[in-house]
Amino acid sequence: MLRNWITAIGFGLIASINTIAYAKDLPDFTELAEKHGFEVVNISVTQNIRGNPNALPFPGLEGDEQMQEFFKRFGIPGLPGMPGQGVPPQDYKSQSLGSGFIISSDGYILTNAHVVSEADEVIVRLFDKREFKAKIIGSDKRTDVALVKIEATGLPKVNIGDPAKLKVGEWVAAIGSPFGLENTMTAGIVSAKGRALPQENFVPFIQTDVAINPGNSGGPLFNLAGEVVGINSQIYSRSGGSMGLSFSIPIDVAIDISNQLKASGKITRGWLGIAIQEITKELAESFNLKNTNGALVAGIEKNGPADKGGLLVGDVITKFDGKVITTSADLPRAVGSTKPGKIVSVELMRKGVTQTLSMGIGEMPSERTESAQINKPVPKSESNKIGLTLKELTPLEKKKLNGKNGLLVTDSTGAAAQAGIRRGDVVLGLNNSETQSVDLFNKQINAVAIGKTVAVLVLRGENTLYVPIKVTK
Repeated sequence: MLRNWITAIGFGLIASINTIAYAKDLPDFTELAEKHGFEVVNISVTQNIRGNPNALPFPGLEGDEQMQEFFKRFGIPGLPGMPGQGVPPQDYKSQSLGSGFIISSDGYILTNAHVVSEADEVIVRLFDKREFKAKIIGSDKRTDVALVKIEATGLPKVNIGDPAKLKVGEWVAAIGSPFGLENTMTAGIVSAKGRALPQENFVPFIQTDVAINPGNSGGPLFNLAGEVVGINSQIYSRSGGSMGLSFSIPIDVAIDISNQLKASGKITRGWLGIAIQEITKELAESFNLKNTNGALVAGIEKNGPADKGGLLVGDVITKFDGKVITTSADLPRAVGSTKPGKIVSVELMRKGVTQTLSMGIGEMPSERTESAQINKPVPKSESNKIGLTLKELTPLEKKKLNGKNGLLVTDSTGAAAQAGIRRGDVVLGLNNSETQSVDLFNKQINAVAIGKTVAVLVLRGENTLYVPIKVTK
Protein backbone atom coordinates (compact mmCIF):
# COMPACT_ATOMS: atom_id res chain seq x y z
CA MET A 1 0.00 0.00 0.00
CA LEU A 2 2.77 2.41 1.06
CA ARG A 3 4.82 1.38 -1.99
CA ASN A 4 1.89 2.16 -4.33
CA TRP A 5 1.42 5.57 -2.70
CA ILE A 6 5.13 6.40 -3.06
CA THR A 7 5.06 5.21 -6.69
CA ALA A 8 2.08 7.49 -7.40
CA ILE A 9 3.92 10.44 -5.88
CA GLY A 10 6.93 9.60 -8.04
CA PHE A 11 4.91 9.58 -11.26
CA GLY A 12 3.24 12.83 -10.21
CA LEU A 13 6.61 14.51 -9.68
CA ILE A 14 7.87 13.29 -13.05
CA ALA A 15 4.73 14.57 -14.79
CA SER A 16 5.09 17.95 -13.05
CA ILE A 17 8.77 18.21 -14.04
CA ASN A 18 7.90 17.33 -17.67
CA THR A 19 5.12 19.93 -17.69
CA ILE A 20 7.49 22.61 -16.38
CA ALA A 21 10.15 21.67 -18.93
CA TYR A 22 7.58 21.71 -21.76
CA ALA A 23 6.27 25.08 -20.59
CA LYS A 24 9.79 26.53 -20.72
CA ASP A 25 10.04 25.43 -24.36
CA LEU A 26 6.84 27.27 -25.32
CA PRO A 27 7.24 30.82 -26.69
CA ASP A 28 6.29 33.84 -24.59
CA PHE A 29 4.13 36.26 -26.60
CA THR A 30 3.74 38.87 -23.84
CA GLU A 31 6.61 41.07 -25.06
CA LEU A 32 5.31 40.92 -28.64
CA ALA A 33 1.85 42.03 -27.50
CA GLU A 34 3.22 44.84 -25.32
CA LYS A 35 5.60 46.21 -27.96
CA HIS A 36 3.61 45.78 -31.16
CA GLY A 37 -0.08 45.75 -30.27
CA PHE A 38 -0.33 49.52 -30.71
CA GLU A 39 0.86 49.23 -34.33
CA VAL A 40 -2.39 47.44 -35.23
CA VAL A 41 -5.59 49.36 -36.04
CA ASN A 42 -9.30 48.64 -36.17
CA ILE A 43 -11.03 49.50 -39.45
CA SER A 44 -14.74 50.26 -39.63
CA VAL A 45 -16.33 50.45 -43.08
CA THR A 46 -19.68 51.98 -43.97
CA GLN A 47 -21.43 51.38 -47.27
CA ASN A 48 -24.60 53.16 -48.36
CA ILE A 49 -27.03 50.62 -49.82
CA ARG A 50 -29.87 51.67 -52.08
CA GLY A 51 -33.12 50.13 -50.92
CA ASN A 52 -35.51 48.03 -52.97
CA PRO A 53 -39.29 47.71 -52.98
CA ASN A 54 -39.10 44.63 -50.77
CA ALA A 55 -36.84 46.19 -48.13
CA LEU A 56 -38.07 46.46 -44.54
CA PRO A 57 -38.11 49.84 -42.75
CA PHE A 58 -36.87 48.38 -39.48
CA PRO A 59 -33.15 47.62 -38.96
CA GLY A 60 -32.33 44.01 -38.23
CA LEU A 61 -35.39 42.54 -40.00
CA GLU A 62 -33.99 42.44 -43.54
CA GLY A 63 -33.57 38.65 -43.43
CA ASP A 64 -36.91 37.87 -41.76
CA GLU A 65 -39.04 36.33 -44.51
CA GLN A 66 -42.18 36.10 -42.34
CA MET A 67 -42.04 39.82 -41.54
CA GLN A 68 -41.41 40.59 -45.22
CA GLU A 69 -44.55 38.70 -46.14
CA PHE A 70 -46.56 40.35 -43.34
CA PHE A 71 -45.74 43.88 -44.51
CA LYS A 72 -46.44 42.96 -48.13
CA ARG A 73 -49.89 41.66 -47.23
CA PHE A 74 -51.02 44.20 -44.63
CA GLY A 75 -48.88 47.29 -45.19
CA ILE A 76 -46.67 49.18 -42.72
CA PRO A 77 -48.29 50.51 -39.54
CA GLY A 78 -48.18 54.30 -39.36
CA LEU A 79 -47.35 54.77 -43.04
CA PRO A 80 -49.80 55.85 -45.74
CA GLY A 81 -50.75 53.26 -48.31
CA MET A 82 -53.13 50.35 -48.58
CA PRO A 83 -52.28 46.78 -47.58
CA GLY A 84 -50.81 44.71 -50.37
CA GLN A 85 -49.03 47.66 -52.02
CA GLY A 86 -45.67 46.54 -50.66
CA VAL A 87 -42.99 48.49 -48.85
CA PRO A 88 -41.56 51.76 -50.19
CA PRO A 89 -37.83 51.76 -51.00
CA GLN A 90 -35.61 52.25 -47.97
CA ASP A 91 -31.93 53.20 -48.07
CA TYR A 92 -29.75 51.84 -45.31
CA LYS A 93 -26.13 51.72 -44.21
CA SER A 94 -24.16 48.48 -44.15
CA GLN A 95 -21.29 48.34 -41.67
CA SER A 96 -18.42 45.89 -41.43
CA LEU A 97 -15.20 45.59 -39.44
CA GLY A 98 -11.65 44.62 -40.27
CA SER A 99 -8.08 45.16 -39.18
CA GLY A 100 -4.96 46.82 -40.51
CA PHE A 101 -1.49 47.92 -39.47
CA ILE A 102 0.62 51.05 -39.78
CA ILE A 103 3.55 50.82 -42.22
CA SER A 104 4.74 54.44 -42.04
CA SER A 105 4.63 57.03 -39.26
CA ASP A 106 2.81 59.53 -41.51
CA GLY A 107 -0.36 57.44 -41.62
CA TYR A 108 -0.12 54.82 -44.38
CA ILE A 109 -1.93 51.62 -43.39
CA LEU A 110 -2.11 48.19 -45.05
CA THR A 111 -5.24 46.06 -44.99
CA ASN A 112 -7.18 43.69 -47.25
CA ALA A 113 -8.88 44.90 -50.42
CA HIS A 114 -12.06 43.04 -49.46
CA VAL A 115 -12.19 44.97 -46.16
CA VAL A 116 -12.54 48.38 -47.85
CA SER A 117 -14.20 47.20 -51.08
CA GLU A 118 -16.99 49.55 -52.22
CA ALA A 119 -16.72 51.55 -48.98
CA ASP A 120 -18.36 54.97 -48.76
CA GLU A 121 -16.59 55.75 -45.50
CA VAL A 122 -13.58 54.19 -43.78
CA ILE A 123 -12.86 54.95 -40.12
CA VAL A 124 -9.53 53.93 -38.57
CA ARG A 125 -9.37 53.52 -34.82
CA LEU A 126 -5.95 53.50 -33.18
CA PHE A 127 -4.81 51.67 -30.06
CA ASP A 128 -5.18 54.90 -28.03
CA LYS A 129 -8.87 55.16 -29.11
CA ARG A 130 -8.31 58.07 -31.52
CA GLU A 131 -10.41 57.84 -34.69
CA PHE A 132 -9.58 59.13 -38.18
CA LYS A 133 -11.46 59.19 -41.44
CA ALA A 134 -9.25 57.34 -43.92
CA LYS A 135 -8.69 57.81 -47.65
CA ILE A 136 -8.35 54.72 -49.85
CA ILE A 137 -5.15 55.23 -51.86
CA GLY A 138 -5.81 52.11 -53.92
CA SER A 139 -6.60 48.42 -53.78
CA ASP A 140 -5.75 45.30 -55.74
CA LYS A 141 -8.36 42.54 -55.79
CA ARG A 142 -6.00 40.00 -57.35
CA THR A 143 -3.77 39.99 -54.26
CA ASP A 144 -6.43 41.29 -51.82
CA VAL A 145 -4.19 44.16 -50.70
CA ALA A 146 -5.32 47.74 -50.05
CA LEU A 147 -3.49 50.89 -48.95
CA VAL A 148 -5.31 53.56 -46.91
CA LYS A 149 -4.09 56.86 -45.46
CA ILE A 150 -5.01 58.85 -42.37
CA GLU A 151 -3.90 62.42 -41.62
CA ALA A 152 -1.64 61.81 -38.65
CA THR A 153 2.07 61.95 -37.83
CA GLY A 154 4.41 60.31 -35.36
CA LEU A 155 2.55 57.01 -35.49
CA PRO A 156 4.16 53.73 -34.38
CA LYS A 157 4.93 51.59 -37.42
CA VAL A 158 5.55 47.87 -37.77
CA ASN A 159 8.89 46.23 -38.53
CA ILE A 160 8.85 44.35 -41.84
CA GLY A 161 10.18 40.79 -41.84
CA ASP A 162 11.31 38.40 -44.57
CA PRO A 163 8.72 35.69 -45.39
CA ALA A 164 11.40 33.73 -47.28
CA LYS A 165 13.10 33.01 -43.95
CA LEU A 166 9.93 31.57 -42.40
CA LYS A 167 10.08 27.85 -41.67
CA VAL A 168 7.22 25.38 -41.47
CA GLY A 169 6.63 24.70 -37.78
CA GLU A 170 7.78 28.18 -36.71
CA TRP A 171 5.62 30.04 -34.16
CA VAL A 172 3.65 33.05 -35.41
CA ALA A 173 0.96 35.31 -33.94
CA ALA A 174 -1.89 37.41 -35.28
CA ILE A 175 -3.29 40.61 -33.80
CA GLY A 176 -6.62 41.95 -35.00
CA SER A 177 -10.27 42.59 -34.21
CA PRO A 178 -12.19 39.30 -34.56
CA PHE A 179 -15.91 40.01 -34.25
CA GLY A 180 -14.99 43.61 -33.31
CA LEU A 181 -12.93 42.61 -30.25
CA GLU A 182 -10.01 45.00 -30.68
CA ASN A 183 -6.37 43.98 -30.21
CA THR A 184 -7.02 40.29 -29.85
CA MET A 185 -3.94 38.10 -30.12
CA THR A 186 -3.98 34.50 -31.32
CA ALA A 187 -0.99 32.24 -31.96
CA GLY A 188 -0.03 29.09 -33.83
CA ILE A 189 2.55 27.71 -36.20
CA VAL A 190 3.34 27.98 -39.90
CA SER A 191 1.61 24.98 -41.49
CA ALA A 192 2.84 25.43 -45.09
CA LYS A 193 4.41 27.99 -47.42
CA GLY A 194 3.77 28.94 -51.03
CA ARG A 195 0.25 27.57 -50.87
CA ALA A 196 -1.80 28.08 -54.05
CA LEU A 197 -5.55 28.58 -53.64
CA PRO A 198 -8.31 28.36 -56.27
CA GLN A 199 -8.65 31.60 -58.26
CA GLU A 200 -5.69 33.09 -56.36
CA ASN A 201 -2.81 32.78 -58.84
CA PHE A 202 -0.71 35.75 -57.78
CA VAL A 203 -0.16 35.02 -54.09
CA PRO A 204 2.02 32.25 -52.58
CA PHE A 205 0.03 32.10 -49.34
CA ILE A 206 1.47 31.36 -45.89
CA GLN A 207 -0.76 28.74 -44.29
CA THR A 208 -1.00 28.69 -40.49
CA ASP A 209 -3.21 27.20 -37.78
CA VAL A 210 -3.56 30.60 -36.07
CA ALA A 211 -7.20 31.26 -35.08
CA ILE A 212 -8.46 33.81 -37.64
CA ASN A 213 -12.11 34.92 -37.57
CA PRO A 214 -14.25 37.63 -39.23
CA GLY A 215 -12.70 40.97 -38.26
CA ASN A 216 -9.13 39.64 -38.35
CA SER A 217 -8.94 40.32 -42.11
CA GLY A 218 -6.20 42.80 -42.94
CA GLY A 219 -4.37 42.35 -39.65
CA PRO A 220 -0.68 41.47 -39.35
CA LEU A 221 0.96 38.09 -38.89
CA PHE A 222 4.03 38.43 -36.65
CA ASN A 223 7.04 36.20 -36.19
CA LEU A 224 8.61 35.86 -32.73
CA ALA A 225 11.03 38.71 -33.52
CA GLY A 226 8.05 41.07 -33.70
CA GLU A 227 8.32 41.47 -37.46
CA VAL A 228 5.30 41.40 -39.77
CA VAL A 229 5.63 38.53 -42.23
CA GLY A 230 2.12 38.51 -43.67
CA ILE A 231 -1.39 39.96 -43.88
CA ASN A 232 -4.15 37.69 -42.62
CA SER A 233 -6.46 37.35 -45.59
CA GLN A 234 -8.78 34.34 -45.54
CA ILE A 235 -9.66 31.05 -43.90
CA TYR A 236 -11.04 27.70 -44.91
CA SER A 237 -14.18 27.06 -42.90
CA ARG A 238 -17.43 25.15 -43.10
CA SER A 239 -18.94 27.08 -40.20
CA GLY A 240 -17.69 30.63 -40.83
CA GLY A 241 -15.34 30.40 -37.85
CA SER A 242 -11.76 29.26 -37.47
CA MET A 243 -11.00 25.62 -38.29
CA GLY A 244 -7.21 25.84 -38.10
CA LEU A 245 -6.70 26.64 -41.80
CA SER A 246 -5.71 30.28 -42.16
CA PHE A 247 -3.97 31.97 -45.09
CA SER A 248 -1.82 35.09 -45.06
CA ILE A 249 -0.40 37.19 -47.90
CA PRO A 250 3.42 37.34 -47.66
CA ILE A 251 4.43 40.84 -46.62
CA ASP A 252 6.92 41.24 -49.48
CA VAL A 253 4.06 40.75 -51.96
CA ALA A 254 1.93 43.28 -50.04
CA ILE A 255 4.71 45.89 -49.79
CA ASP A 256 5.36 45.68 -53.55
CA ILE A 257 1.64 46.25 -54.19
CA SER A 258 1.49 49.14 -51.71
CA ASN A 259 4.49 50.84 -53.32
CA GLN A 260 2.82 50.69 -56.73
CA LEU A 261 -0.48 51.96 -55.31
CA LYS A 262 1.30 54.82 -53.54
CA ALA A 263 3.22 55.79 -56.69
CA SER A 264 0.47 55.54 -59.31
CA GLY A 265 -2.75 54.30 -57.69
CA LYS A 266 -2.75 51.20 -59.91
CA ILE A 267 -0.97 47.87 -60.35
CA THR A 268 1.06 46.94 -63.42
CA ARG A 269 1.65 43.24 -64.07
CA GLY A 270 3.38 41.24 -66.75
CA TRP A 271 1.16 39.24 -69.09
CA LEU A 272 1.68 36.39 -71.57
CA GLY A 273 -1.88 35.83 -72.77
CA ILE A 274 -2.13 32.10 -72.07
CA ALA A 275 -4.34 29.68 -70.17
CA ILE A 276 -2.49 27.04 -68.17
CA GLN A 277 -3.32 24.02 -66.06
CA GLU A 278 -1.66 21.68 -63.60
CA ILE A 279 -0.02 18.55 -65.01
CA THR A 280 -1.58 15.45 -63.50
CA LYS A 281 -0.12 11.97 -63.65
CA GLU A 282 -2.61 11.12 -66.42
CA LEU A 283 -1.69 14.19 -68.48
CA ALA A 284 2.02 13.44 -68.03
CA GLU A 285 1.36 9.99 -69.48
CA SER A 286 -0.55 11.50 -72.40
CA PHE A 287 2.32 13.84 -73.30
CA ASN A 288 5.06 11.27 -72.57
CA LEU A 289 6.51 13.44 -69.80
CA LYS A 290 8.92 12.03 -67.22
CA ASN A 291 7.25 13.90 -64.33
CA THR A 292 4.46 16.35 -63.49
CA ASN A 293 6.70 19.43 -63.23
CA GLY A 294 5.87 22.56 -65.22
CA ALA A 295 2.80 24.43 -66.46
CA LEU A 296 0.79 22.99 -69.35
CA VAL A 297 -0.33 25.57 -71.94
CA ALA A 298 -4.03 24.94 -72.60
CA GLY A 299 -4.88 28.10 -74.51
CA ILE A 300 -3.19 31.05 -76.25
CA GLU A 301 -4.73 34.45 -76.89
CA LYS A 302 -4.47 35.49 -80.51
CA ASN A 303 -1.87 38.23 -81.11
CA GLY A 304 -0.89 38.14 -77.44
CA PRO A 305 2.74 38.06 -76.25
CA ALA A 306 2.87 34.25 -76.13
CA ASP A 307 1.32 33.93 -79.59
CA LYS A 308 3.84 36.37 -81.05
CA GLY A 309 6.66 34.65 -79.18
CA GLY A 310 5.94 31.25 -80.75
CA LEU A 311 4.37 29.43 -77.82
CA LEU A 312 1.97 26.62 -78.78
CA VAL A 313 -0.91 24.88 -77.06
CA GLY A 314 0.43 21.67 -75.52
CA ASP A 315 3.81 23.16 -74.61
CA VAL A 316 4.96 22.56 -71.04
CA ILE A 317 6.77 25.57 -69.56
CA THR A 318 9.54 24.45 -67.20
CA LYS A 319 11.50 27.70 -66.77
CA PHE A 320 10.54 31.37 -67.06
CA ASP A 321 13.20 34.07 -67.03
CA GLY A 322 15.55 31.70 -65.22
CA LYS A 323 12.96 30.72 -62.58
CA VAL A 324 12.13 27.01 -62.35
CA ILE A 325 8.40 26.32 -62.81
CA THR A 326 7.59 23.34 -60.62
CA THR A 327 3.79 23.72 -60.52
CA SER A 328 1.39 25.68 -62.69
CA ALA A 329 0.85 28.15 -59.81
CA ASP A 330 4.50 29.23 -60.08
CA LEU A 331 4.06 30.69 -63.57
CA PRO A 332 1.43 33.45 -62.97
CA ARG A 333 3.49 34.76 -60.05
CA ALA A 334 6.68 34.81 -62.11
CA VAL A 335 5.00 36.46 -65.11
CA GLY A 336 2.98 38.91 -63.00
CA SER A 337 6.10 40.18 -61.22
CA THR A 338 7.93 40.78 -64.53
CA LYS A 339 8.01 44.32 -65.87
CA PRO A 340 6.00 44.72 -69.10
CA GLY A 341 8.26 45.19 -72.12
CA LYS A 342 11.04 43.00 -70.78
CA ILE A 343 12.40 40.29 -73.11
CA VAL A 344 12.60 36.95 -71.28
CA SER A 345 13.64 33.40 -72.10
CA VAL A 346 11.06 30.64 -71.72
CA GLU A 347 12.24 27.04 -71.50
CA LEU A 348 9.69 24.40 -72.46
CA MET A 349 9.04 20.83 -73.51
CA ARG A 350 7.41 20.41 -76.93
CA LYS A 351 6.67 16.87 -78.10
CA GLY A 352 9.39 15.50 -75.86
CA VAL A 353 12.05 18.00 -76.99
CA THR A 354 13.43 20.81 -74.80
CA GLN A 355 13.30 24.22 -76.47
CA THR A 356 14.00 27.81 -75.42
CA LEU A 357 11.99 30.75 -76.77
CA SER A 358 12.57 34.47 -76.37
CA MET A 359 9.49 36.67 -76.01
CA GLY A 360 8.45 40.12 -74.87
CA ILE A 361 6.16 40.49 -71.85
CA GLY A 362 2.95 42.46 -72.27
CA GLU A 363 0.93 44.38 -69.68
CA MET A 364 -2.00 42.57 -68.11
CA PRO A 365 -5.29 44.16 -69.23
CA SER A 366 -7.36 45.54 -66.38
CA GLU A 367 -10.54 44.09 -67.86
CA ARG A 368 -10.89 40.96 -69.94
CA THR A 369 -13.41 40.71 -72.76
CA GLU A 370 -15.77 37.79 -72.73
CA SER A 371 -15.41 35.21 -75.48
CA ALA A 372 -18.40 34.55 -77.68
CA GLN A 373 -20.39 31.48 -76.82
CA ILE A 374 -20.54 28.65 -79.34
CA ASN A 375 -23.95 27.69 -80.68
CA LYS A 376 -25.05 24.17 -79.89
CA PRO A 377 -26.84 22.46 -82.78
CA VAL A 378 -27.79 18.84 -82.31
CA PRO A 379 -26.96 16.77 -85.38
CA LYS A 380 -26.57 13.03 -84.83
CA SER A 381 -23.69 10.82 -85.88
CA GLU A 382 -21.82 7.85 -84.46
CA SER A 383 -19.74 8.18 -81.30
CA ASN A 384 -16.05 7.39 -81.39
CA LYS A 385 -13.85 5.06 -79.33
CA ILE A 386 -13.96 7.27 -76.19
CA GLY A 387 -17.69 8.04 -76.44
CA LEU A 388 -17.67 11.42 -78.20
CA THR A 389 -20.10 12.31 -80.97
CA LEU A 390 -18.60 15.24 -82.88
CA LYS A 391 -19.52 17.71 -85.60
CA GLU A 392 -17.39 20.13 -87.55
CA LEU A 393 -17.98 23.83 -86.90
CA THR A 394 -19.77 26.12 -89.33
CA PRO A 395 -17.86 29.14 -90.78
CA LEU A 396 -19.71 31.43 -88.33
CA GLU A 397 -18.74 29.28 -85.36
CA LYS A 398 -15.11 29.21 -86.54
CA LYS A 399 -15.19 33.00 -86.77
CA LYS A 400 -16.17 33.16 -83.10
CA LEU A 401 -13.07 31.07 -82.38
CA ASN A 402 -10.84 33.52 -84.30
CA GLY A 403 -10.67 31.11 -87.23
CA LYS A 404 -9.52 28.11 -85.19
CA ASN A 405 -10.60 24.61 -86.07
CA GLY A 406 -12.74 22.82 -83.56
CA LEU A 407 -15.21 19.99 -83.25
CA LEU A 408 -18.50 20.53 -81.46
CA VAL A 409 -19.49 17.82 -78.97
CA THR A 410 -23.10 16.89 -79.71
CA ASP A 411 -23.11 13.90 -77.35
CA SER A 412 -20.78 12.50 -74.70
CA THR A 413 -20.94 8.99 -73.26
CA GLY A 414 -18.62 6.33 -71.89
CA ALA A 415 -15.06 7.31 -70.98
CA ALA A 416 -15.45 10.87 -72.27
CA ALA A 417 -18.54 11.52 -70.13
CA GLN A 418 -16.86 10.01 -67.08
CA ALA A 419 -13.89 12.34 -67.62
CA GLY A 420 -16.24 15.35 -67.60
CA ILE A 421 -16.63 16.25 -71.27
CA ARG A 422 -20.20 17.25 -72.01
CA ARG A 423 -22.46 18.30 -74.84
CA GLY A 424 -21.70 21.84 -76.07
CA ASP A 425 -17.96 21.61 -75.42
CA VAL A 426 -15.64 22.26 -78.36
CA VAL A 427 -12.71 19.88 -78.92
CA LEU A 428 -9.69 21.88 -80.06
CA GLY A 429 -6.98 19.23 -80.05
CA LEU A 430 -5.64 15.83 -79.09
CA ASN A 431 -2.36 15.78 -77.15
CA ASN A 432 -0.06 18.10 -79.19
CA SER A 433 -2.16 18.05 -82.37
CA GLU A 434 -4.89 20.48 -83.39
CA THR A 435 -8.17 19.06 -84.63
CA GLN A 436 -8.67 19.18 -88.40
CA SER A 437 -11.78 17.12 -88.99
CA VAL A 438 -14.03 14.56 -87.31
CA ASP A 439 -12.63 11.75 -89.46
CA LEU A 440 -9.00 12.60 -88.63
CA PHE A 441 -9.74 12.97 -84.90
CA ASN A 442 -11.51 9.61 -84.77
CA LYS A 443 -8.68 8.01 -86.76
CA GLN A 444 -6.16 9.30 -84.20
CA ILE A 445 -8.31 8.01 -81.32
CA ASN A 446 -8.68 4.59 -82.95
CA ALA A 447 -4.90 4.31 -83.19
CA VAL A 448 -4.52 4.64 -79.40
CA ALA A 449 -3.99 1.33 -77.62
CA ILE A 450 -6.49 0.14 -75.01
CA GLY A 451 -5.40 1.26 -71.54
CA LYS A 452 -3.48 4.30 -72.76
CA THR A 453 -4.45 7.85 -71.73
CA VAL A 454 -5.01 10.69 -74.18
CA ALA A 455 -5.31 14.42 -73.44
CA VAL A 456 -8.25 16.10 -75.18
CA LEU A 457 -8.09 19.91 -75.37
CA VAL A 458 -11.57 21.29 -74.68
CA LEU A 459 -13.07 24.78 -74.91
CA ARG A 460 -15.97 25.43 -72.53
CA GLY A 461 -17.32 28.98 -72.55
CA GLU A 462 -14.13 31.07 -72.55
CA ASN A 463 -11.93 28.54 -70.75
CA THR A 464 -9.70 25.89 -72.29
CA LEU A 465 -8.28 22.87 -70.50
CA TYR A 466 -6.83 19.46 -71.21
CA VAL A 467 -9.02 16.53 -70.08
CA PRO A 468 -7.21 13.19 -69.64
CA ILE A 469 -9.25 10.23 -70.89
CA LYS A 470 -8.25 6.58 -70.56
CA VAL A 471 -9.10 4.57 -73.67
CA THR A 472 -11.14 1.49 -72.76
CA LYS A 473 -12.88 -1.25 -74.70
